[in-house]
Amino acid sequence: MTPGSGGGGPMKDCEYSQISTCSSSPMESPHKKKKTVSKRKWEVFPGRNKFYCNGRIMMARQTGVFYLTLVLILVTSGLFFAFDCPYLSDQITPAIPAVGAVLFFFVMGTLLRTSFSDPGVLPRATPEEAADLERQIGNTEEIVNGSSSGGYRPPPRTKEVLINGQTVKLKYCFTCKIFRPPRASHCSLCDNCVERFDHHCPWVGNCVGKRNYRFFYMFILSLSFLTIFIFAFVITHVIHRSQTTGFLIALKDSPASVLEAVVCFFSVWSIVGLSGFHTYLISSNQTTNEDIKGSWSNKRGKENFNPYSYGNIFTNCCSALCGPLTPSLIDRRGFIEPDTPQPAAPSNGITMYGATQSQTNMCDQDQCIQSTKFVLQAAATPLLQSEPSISSEELPLPGKTSIGAPCASLTLGQPTPPSSMPNLAAETVLTDIIPFKEDPEGHQFLTPEEAPSPPGMFRAGSPTTHSRTMHILSLASQDSLHEDSVRGLVKLSSV
Repeated sequence: MTPGSGGGGPMKDCEYSQISTCSSSPMESPHKKKKTVSKRKWEVFPGRNKFYCNGRIMMARQTGVFYLTLVLILVTSGLFFAFDCPYLSDQITPAIPAVGAVLFFFVMGTLLRTSFSDPGVLPRATPEEAADLERQIGNTEEIVNGSSSGGYRPPPRTKEVLINGQTVKLKYCFTCKIFRPPRASHCSLCDNCVERFDHHCPWVGNCVGKRNYRFFYMFILSLSFLTIFIFAFVITHVIHRSQTTGFLIALKDSPASVLEAVVCFFSVWSIVGLSGFHTYLISSNQTTNEDIKGSWSNKRGKENFNPYSYGNIFTNCCSALCGPLTPSLIDRRGFIEPDTPQPAAPSNGITMYGATQSQTNMCDQDQCIQSTKFVLQAAATPLLQSEPSISSEELPLPGKTSIGAPCASLTLGQPTPPSSMPNLAAETVLTDIIPFKEDPEGHQFLTPEEAPSPPGMFRAGSPTTHSRTMHILSLASQDSLHEDSVRGLVKLSSV
């Protein structure tokens, strides 16, 4: 800076913090799309289930008994094929191992299909659907009870529908926030509402419902045949061998046969009994849940007759085992729909007052704020450069701090002009643009008329030159203007 001509010495510089009013890319759009990783629905599934193979396999969390079932079938069948089938194939017929292999693969296929599939889980209501349903229920209860106040506890939430002349109640599930369809029930272990819920089977590690009941029935039926088959031919093997070597020697020669016979003997009764029970349920078109509760009577003429029975055993069996397989309702491998992208925070420090502003309006606001900052910085610069001193004749103002020492000599920062003023280059010296007035004491002041104005402030035809009137400001007015300017700069820097 050039020293003042009226002062006794060179003017010392005072430092101020320069405010960055624009970023490296001021025209950069503040609407930045946030990178979101797409998740599949099984990853946020609310029920207590386990998923494998990217959601293709769905099981309950309690799978210990399922692995026991798997081990028993594999070990028993493996011992049979390893120790009994070679002898039976040579001495009796090679068809025995072939039939056993077919039964084994059919059992394993139906078991895995039952365990790894969706049993018919009903999707839970969304928050909007649940709120709407709660509102409808509240309105209905107010009409029934006359008032929603008074601490009255409403009765269980149910709806009644008519199916084949029989009234069926639909119960409201407080967990899934839905009215369960007919024959559906909520499984407490999996924490899901399952369509045509039969029971939760720990032996297969999954619920048994509408979508996997036929595979469950074929599993227990084929397992019954496999168990009987292995038990029968193990006994045949021991008897046939004992005819030549004796019974004890036969048992000693094939100890695996003894283990197979014991496992099959204790298993066949429960497996065959379970198969017979589900055969009865299929023939009458009932579920285990309905049979345990005693919901329906087999006699058509009674008041609580079964509305789902076709009245014919063959038709009921075909309906349960040969009907179309409904698709899964939860779409566990589908992607979650991403939320509406929110605008990111702007990088230039300017607060956005609405996410729907256009880019032009935001640029105009940016330029307006930059221009205002530049004016206040230019007005405060000479005040910061001045060396105020209080003479012995002048008394200090009340509430003001006396300045006893001059400011240290520091580098003066250059105010950044707005991008809308092309005639102000970043390298231009401030003294070449802003005319300063000098007083007899060597202080320089900037009059309000001489401050540069933002573009568009002058009317067409008005002169752009400022007046050259000299204003001698007192020390109190200097101090007040200095504080007001600094306050303005601090306020703008926080915008």
